Amino acid sequence: MDSIRETDSSNSENVSLINVSNNGGTSLPSSSSSPTASRYENQKRRDWNTFVQYLKNHRPPLSLSRCSGAHVLEFLRYLDQFGKTKVHTPICPFYGHPNPPAPCPCPLRQAWGSLDALIGRLRAAFEENGGKPEVNPFGARAVRLYLREVRDLQSKARGISYEKKKRKRPPTQQIPTLPMPPPPPPGAS
Repeated sequence: MDSIRETDSSNSENVSLINVSNNGGTSLPSSSSSPTASRYENQKRRDWNTFVQYLKNHRPPLSLSRCSGAHVLEFLRYLDQFGKTKVHTPICPFYGHPNPPAPCPCPLRQAWGSLDALIGRLRAAFEENGGKPEVNPFGARAVRLYLREVRDLQSKARGISYEKKKRKRPPTQQIPTLPMPPPPPPGAS
């Protein structure tokens, strides 16, 4: 089976593989992507492929069925090395300042919001690729606790709180009630 590289028309950096069978027909990768997949679906597919590749490169290699929340945490920590968000340590003079006035040696990490969105996409992709919701490693308690810890740590380090946005509820409109006509006198028909 040969592989052909196809570039995404919206972004020349995004490349996907399409498998070509010996009879000349083409088939898309295992995920069900249509020619006009949304940005979310494309990102979810790329994230899934990255995670599957991480499992293949793991020593010893891991199958998806043996993957646990601990392996997901390993993956998230591995991704930290590619982060672009400065996270100040408690000993840094800029700890708690949203806009530090000078550079510092604090590490770059993945932003909490990026990790949270990534886990959401991978959680959905796991189930789309045949995983059962009750054994989804991306929904493990340890993963939720880790994300909460990262959020709190980054919040304190930057001096910005991540508070849940409150939904704006539309104001309730009261329908004016019309007075009821008086009841007919007894005996009147």
